[in-house]
Amino acid sequence: MFKNVLFLSAGLAAVLSAAPVAAQTEIAWWHAMDAELGKKLEEIASGFNASQSEFKVIPTYKGSYAETLTSAIAAFRANEQPAIVQVFEVGTGTMMAAKGAVYPVYQLMADNGEPWDPSSFLAPVTGYYSDTDGNILSMPFNSSTPIMYYNKTVFEKAGLDPEVAPKTWADIENFSRKILESGAAPCGFTTAWVSWIQTENLSALHDQPFGTLENGFGGLGTEFTFNGDVQAKHWTNLKKWADEGIFKYGGPVGGPDAAPKFYAQECAIFMNSSAGRAGVINNSKDFEVGFAPLPYYDDVTTEPKNSIIGGATLWALNGKSPEVYKGVAQFFTYLSRPEIQSGWHQTTGYLPITNATYELGKEQGYYAANPGSDVAINQITRGTPTANSKGVRFGNLTQIRTVVDEEFEAMLAGNKTAQQALDAAVERGNVILREFEAANS
Repeated sequence: MFKNVLFLSAGLAAVLSAAPVAAQTEIAWWHAMDAELGKKLEEIASGFNASQSEFKVIPTYKGSYAETLTSAIAAFRANEQPAIVQVFEVGTGTMMAAKGAVYPVYQLMADNGEPWDPSSFLAPVTGYYSDTDGNILSMPFNSSTPIMYYNKTVFEKAGLDPEVAPKTWADIENFSRKILESGAAPCGFTTAWVSWIQTENLSALHDQPFGTLENGFGGLGTEFTFNGDVQAKHWTNLKKWADEGIFKYGGPVGGPDAAPKFYAQECAIFMNSSAGRAGVINNSKDFEVGFAPLPYYDDVTTEPKNSIIGGATLWALNGKSPEVYKGVAQFFTYLSRPEIQSGWHQTTGYLPITNATYELGKEQGYYAANPGSDVAINQITRGTPTANSKGVRFGNLTQIRTVVDEEFEAMLAGNKTAQQALDAAVERGNVILREFEAANS
């Protein structure tokens, strides 16, 4: 009988071992994060996968932000879309207009019984990605805003106080002249993203409209108005400073030549995304870096408004099974955890997307131990946002930024004045807006 029991036990074990294991539901996540950012993103996905056994998030790098969005649109038309796609902030208008393609995140979370409290997120983040009723349409993930980086070592060589950053554009000019005259560096400042930083954010900080209908938030019938006096004044100054060697152009689109000029200590001041913090720190072993808010014109305002958002969010796409969306909702809940967000925020320099993440960082002493790490947060939450400072939302904004770069380069080449270049950018941009409106009305 003892032998029979053994045989029965062995047989039962064999049956159990041969029984099929419940298959995990796979969730495709297309993204635009490469290098170190991509590694951290994959680490987050792996953490979620290890935290439960029902779902498996599979991240796939699809190229640049623009390439990722284009790939997702093409895939949706072929019914081969991922469950989640990372889309940069300038693609928000395009995603909102893609009727039937998007599963709004507020609805996704409610449908799947996942906790969802819009007030737990930073207001500037949720405000940008919400509809006119205040419903959040996509999951905040990697949000940034531009700040100023400066070389404290060069400042000291030029006889400037390395602990005092320039606050105004007059300071930028004066400090740059001292740097050049002292021979501490051959260039005062450079910038990435002429459109985002020196035009869109410039307008927001000075409470100037970038377009009608609340910078596009009010509907597809918006028109550009960024050819005003303040923008023309600034572009005129950039041209003058470029001619004098104070300012060096970093190139179109993201300004790929700007960061190397700062890393090589060619330019003492660098304006770029707060998400560039890790890259700046890793490439500044030979000098000390300071962090500060973007400058402003104190003859236009003495109380600059908040800067505006950059980065990207995660959009859920329609066409998947209920089980997939259950997993997507659980993954979004996982992403919102303070310990997960703080790891992402503190490693990359992106903003903490929730208030709890920011509070956790303060409790951990992160901001006290890393001077300047809260500059972006303080700047983007400064004051009360106005219709001119809550952001810009236009269809095909990627194409329009290319137009802005082209007209800026025409001005630098001396082919147009600042006003002529801005007028042309507005005119060309409005043509693109009308095409977008016609295609999505």
